[in-house]
Amino acid sequence: MVKSLSELKGYQIVGRHSAVKTCLWLKKSLKDEGFCYKQKFYGISSHRCLQMSPALICNLSCVHCWRPLDLMPPFLEWDDPEFIFEESIKAQHRLLSGFHGTDGVNRKKLKEAYHPNQVAISLIGEPTIYPRIEELVDVYNRNGFTTFLVTNGTNPEAIERVEPYQLYLSITAWDEESHKRLQGNKLWKRVERTIEIFSEKECRRVIRLTLMRDINMKPEKFVWIVKKAKPDFVEAKAYMHLGHSRLKLERSAMPEHEEVRDFAEELAKLTGYRISDESRVSRVVLLEG
Repeated sequence: MVKSLSELKGYQIVGRHSAVKTCLWLKKSLKDEGFCYKQKFYGISSHRCLQMSPALICNLSCVHCWRPLDLMPPFLEWDDPEFIFEESIKAQHRLLSGFHGTDGVNRKKLKEAYHPNQVAISLIGEPTIYPRIEELVDVYNRNGFTTFLVTNGTNPEAIERVEPYQLYLSITAWDEESHKRLQGNKLWKRVERTIEIFSEKECRRVIRLTLMRDINMKPEKFVWIVKKAKPDFVEAKAYMHLGHSRLKLERSAMPEHEEVRDFAEELAKLTGYRISDESRVSRVVLLEG
């Protein structure tokens, strides 16, 4: 159980409530050992990706979440977007400094990594809780970043205001009962409103379905969401048995890639979408409208 921000191992804390952390795929990319499925699907460079969160707090308690958010304080004061932007890059530089003495690192990539051009606003917590999220996204946009924002959909007012390059709506449930059971709060009506707003956004839009064996792997349950939200892409992605999720779910809840593929094929038939790509190592299949 996390007792303080200092216990978030591997994180660089930024200001009062933000954080940066290098992901596994950035590390692998620096050593030419592979790259994130987002590079394969969407063309971003894994080694130039800044993974961050402006809100170390969440309003849900999802059974599949691996992140350690058991005891995070409310924030009475919020940092300015420009401060978060500048300090997040400095934090990334501090994290990258440890790679200079690492064997096998591609020195050209490491030099490029010091100049990130992609930000994944999805590290930990629910980013739209930060009340100036649209300003923060704009700051990254103005500085030449592609901005990928991931939300649980419980803050439709923020979704109306924000304009990232790519907007993810992360979905696990399909109705009010399943949302309460799987995500631990009575906010489904707000998610429904977000789905309506999502369909009208002009940015690139992705629905991410986190799939758990014997829990939510019924494609027909999600058809209405896909048809109403009208995303450009749907990611059918396996739940991964990691971190704090192991306190809530058995390892058997983690499906194999073939099961995710079967789910995606059935969802494609039911929605008119088509499978356009997949990543076996990440157990994710991409559907395109």
